[in-house]
Amino acid sequence: MAQASDNAGEPETISGGHLVAKALKAEGVDTIYTLCGGHIIDIYDGCVDEGIDVVDVRHEQVAAHAADGHSRITGKPGCAVVTAGPGTTDAVTGVANAFRAESPMLLIGGQGALSQHKMGSLQDLPHVDMMNPITKFAATVPHTERAADMVSMAFRECYHGSPGPSFLEIPRDVLDARVPVERARVPRPGGYRATTRSAGDPDAIEKLADLLVKAEKPCILLGSQTWTCRATDSAVKLVRELNVPAFCNGAGRGTLPPADPLHFQLARRYAFQNSDLIIILGTPFDFRMGYGKRLSPQATVVQIDLDYRTVGRNRDVDLGIVGDADAVLTAVAQAASGRLNNGAGGRTTWVQELREVETAALQKRLPRQHSDASPIDPYRLVHEINEFLTEDSIYIGDGGDIVTFSGQVIQPKSPGHWMDPGPLGTLGVGVPFAMAAKKARPDKEVVCLFGDGAFSLTGWDFETMVRFDLPFVGIVGNNSSMNQIRYGQIAKYGEDRGRVGNTLGDISYSKFAQMLGGYGEEVDDPADIAPALQRARESGKPSLINVWVDPEVYAPGTMNQTMYK
Repeated sequence: MAQASDNAGEPETISGGHLVAKALKAEGVDTIYTLCGGHIIDIYDGCVDEGIDVVDVRHEQVAAHAADGHSRITGKPGCAVVTAGPGTTDAVTGVANAFRAESPMLLIGGQGALSQHKMGSLQDLPHVDMMNPITKFAATVPHTERAADMVSMAFRECYHGSPGPSFLEIPRDVLDARVPVERARVPRPGGYRATTRSAGDPDAIEKLADLLVKAEKPCILLGSQTWTCRATDSAVKLVRELNVPAFCNGAGRGTLPPADPLHFQLARRYAFQNSDLIIILGTPFDFRMGYGKRLSPQATVVQIDLDYRTVGRNRDVDLGIVGDADAVLTAVAQAASGRLNNGAGGRTTWVQELREVETAALQKRLPRQHSDASPIDPYRLVHEINEFLTEDSIYIGDGGDIVTFSGQVIQPKSPGHWMDPGPLGTLGVGVPFAMAAKKARPDKEVVCLFGDGAFSLTGWDFETMVRFDLPFVGIVGNNSSMNQIRYGQIAKYGEDRGRVGNTLGDISYSKFAQMLGGYGEEVDDPADIAPALQRARESGKPSLINVWVDPEVYAPGTMNQTMYK
């Protein structure tokens, strides 16, 4: 806080930590996720004065994942604050995950005093050098007067092109020092940032409108940037007005409600092989897209993305548009408005063709979704979770094989209600994402499906959720294995070597939840899944329903090892 001088005429002063807190407040940050350390405690003191909540976790990776999760849920940048050395290195995985997932967040790390530079001070490491490859901006705050300004600079860089994380290290003497208030600039919110809502090249917009009007079998994939850019309304408007079948992935899931006649999930491969126009919005041609090879070579392919570097990477495109998803879709819908006439009838035939493929795939799988087998078929578990979700349920998937099952079955009922690690495939995001989601949106129900291996990585912060009274419904799909890897080992090296390095203990996670003050149940009968989920919901506590699933059953994606192709 600002401090008046004891001597008349001397200027009022403020510390670096309090300047950081003021800058965070100006950015709209209402919560920091942190694990304490002596290098950073003045930031806590500033946060108390600014009314910013301090959520202290048990591992810095959790703090970084929670900041990432906060950004995904709210659209505002999240913030994690960790100490120097191992505090910062522990947070690296969370920052890297946000980087690949295009999630804007700020990690603030401590650092030894500048006066002790290169002297071997406690926890001194070259943090900025380590963070440079996995952030959009990484820097050291060189002087207390610059503390607030550089926080604002870091947040601005989070939104340059496609969003992503920034990192600031603040030396201990810079953070603790005091400077005259009149020399310590706190940038005005919105006063140092230009709009990035580009609608793309107008000629390209017109060309895409023409393609959409003339196409007989178009489809669109609505990726994570649909939600990042808050383009739900414009996406729905374009899809419905132009009668375009839509698929969703990543954070784009939930853009269209599950029952929408133009929403498809299981017919994507068929559509990509038979469409004459494929629009890929906010999704790179990475492993999830088979590096673009899954798209028909005969189709006209259009890619829309915030980042110029993503467009056309790994696969040629016929038209590339760099811009904000909401602005681009709005402009295309306007350009095509009123021009679709006889094409609509043909589109109806195409939509029906896809619906038949979708229905056939669903009917083939339904017996397993209703299976009474014990151990429990994972398809039955994810089916029960899908039935359990409401329009206010935020669903989080944290795991390998079990979450691969969920991606085929679980459909969020509202936009912005799906969270997964993203393309880095990081296990352990579940508890921190649930923490951030419930903290940011206490009006929402949070439902998280864990693999037993994934939960083990960050599960101790279940206690943090108990401590901060953040109830959620957690489900552990427990097969006592890292089954996604196990399957690959069996396929490569044979059954006798299939258990090397991937077998876990038979842990009753319900007891773990109870020990930490939460709610827990064991389930080994599929008929008990739904009642157990309901009791967890009604408990009003953080919960873990430990469901014993069949370790000899694998998801199709696991059996195809598509993540490596």
